[in-house]
Amino acid sequence: MTVTVLLDPLEVTNVTARIFALCNQKGGVGKSTTTFHLARAAVRAGRRVLAVDNDPQGNLTTIAAAEDVGEDQAGLADALSSRAPETIRDVIVPGVWPGLDVVPTSGVTLGYVRDELVIAGAGREGRLREALASVVDDYDLILIDCAPSLDQLTINGLTAADAVVVVTESKLFSANGLGQLLDTIENVRAYYNPGLSVAGVIVNKHEEKTVSGRTWLDELGQAITARGLRMLSPVVPKRVVISDAAEAARGLDEWGGSEATELGAIYADHLTAIEGAAS
Repeated sequence: MTVTVLLDPLEVTNVTARIFALCNQKGGVGKSTTTFHLARAAVRAGRRVLAVDNDPQGNLTTIAAAEDVGEDQAGLADALSSRAPETIRDVIVPGVWPGLDVVPTSGVTLGYVRDELVIAGAGREGRLREALASVVDDYDLILIDCAPSLDQLTINGLTAADAVVVVTESKLFSANGLGQLLDTIENVRAYYNPGLSVAGVIVNKHEEKTVSGRTWLDELGQAITARGLRMLSPVVPKRVVISDAAEAARGLDEWGGSEATELGAIYADHLTAIEGAAS
């Protein structure tokens, strides 16, 4: 006898990716490196990951794409531009590990599209959200590496995201700029993305043995707490192996050595924390 089991439609749910935008308007704080190592932690945990290079500099593409991406190759700029036919799915390339895909950026085209968005008018803030809608069911996690600015590209990243991960340093200018970034996040929440939250603040390149490092870490901690946010612990110390491994397109677990292994565990802990905060 054949038995047919009917599933309750309320029990059948579509699992869509959680989308995180990694942001700071200050350059050099390590957003691309942080995105890379979080992607590695996610892949190791069995996640299907899409890394979106939303920075005209294209640093994430350089280290995360399995093959070199040529300047004339279609990428994020084409998927965002009203003048190009490509979709996000058309431009995705394989990443350096199984389970990782990349929406690449190379050359100068994303900068041109940023200028296009400035004058695009209504709906320009939602271009990336609309583009990702076609692939969000294909992944467990989408990480958007935003440009070091508060321009239309970053606004698009924030509008597309479920939550923001702020990447900063324990330095004077990083502490001063945090308020401006958080104000921008509030504006995006008010006008374009009411569900946007801040999953946490990652303090990167911390110099724990210096007086200034400890001082500005305290200042950051107070500023973060005052805004009702959470600084992820432990902070990421300034270690050359973090950037060396990323530049070699290797995870810290692949690099070898106890220091690299311990640092890789920090990113795994941060991934758990930000996913938990957004759940």
